[in-house]
Amino acid sequence: MSQIRFSYYLFLFFGCCWICCSTFPTTRNQEPVNDRPVIGILTQIISDEVMKPYGKTYIPSSYVKYTESGGSRVMPIRLDLSTAEYKTIFQSINGLLLIGGAVNLQTSDFAKVAKIFYQLALEANDARDYFPIWGTCMGLQLLTVLVSGELLMSRTPAENIAMPLNLTSDAYLSRMFATFSGDFMETLTQERLTGNFHHYGITVKDFVGNEKLNSFFNILSTNVATNGVQFVSTMEAKKYPFYGVQWHPEVNRFQWDIKENFPHSHHAAQLSALLADFFVNEGRKSLHHFSSPEEEAASLIYMYTPVYAGNFTSYEQIYFF
Repeated sequence: MSQIRFSYYLFLFFGCCWICCSTFPTTRNQEPVNDRPVIGILTQIISDEVMKPYGKTYIPSSYVKYTESGGSRVMPIRLDLSTAEYKTIFQSINGLLLIGGAVNLQTSDFAKVAKIFYQLALEANDARDYFPIWGTCMGLQLLTVLVSGELLMSRTPAENIAMPLNLTSDAYLSRMFATFSGDFMETLTQERLTGNFHHYGITVKDFVGNEKLNSFFNILSTNVATNGVQFVSTMEAKKYPFYGVQWHPEVNRFQWDIKENFPHSHHAAQLSALLADFFVNEGRKSLHHFSSPEEEAASLIYMYTPVYAGNFTSYEQIYFF
């Protein structure tokens, strides 16, 4: 009888090992990898009058396609849920994308919900539970507010302008650009591959002068606004998998309004692809998961249909909520 019991427990042990390995495969000397990542995208508050009839919040489809192109699925995150619900979502997704737009960076629902996820991400990463955050344009600005506790925005107009990046020495040692070839890093400094669509940003002077920001992030690139002010255009956290770009990598492949200066060259598309691949790979390091396949399926962006918006916005398609 004891031999039978031993064989039974041995079967259970190896069966559990097989389930774990098939869900989160590993390679020799590496951490488990999640090859079915889900990136959460925080919905944006609608402020434009022409969009208000369609809903209260939205996500431009370009951000969804950008994330999906890196090999991830997307969960839209509404702004009207409870803290308990956000904690459940945090344990279900494998990264967070903060998109561009125009809201109050301290008092808006967008900022308040982002702060909840930011605090959860700090705690998780401190506990060796990997969770990345990416901020684009206003998302970068919001990350500086969350880290510093202050609103340090200044006028840094760069509206509808594509520019090369002024890379810092930290860029060449960064995680974000680690897979970029030397030739492509040179291309970043010479060709206009980054689309800028902002009026405000954080100046290099204010960034370096703030102890909390300067100790938390490395500046990977800077640019000069049309008013001559130098601003932070790319940054990466030193300790945490948090990243920010003041420019828009998603437009290079997924926005086409002829009135907008969207970079569409081969190198511009390549830059967008490399960064989407990078961030989703960061998400693969997170082992968070939904409680069931049914819950996962019901939470994904596939449950929604984008609206054609090219006749009243610069976006081709928008998801409204």
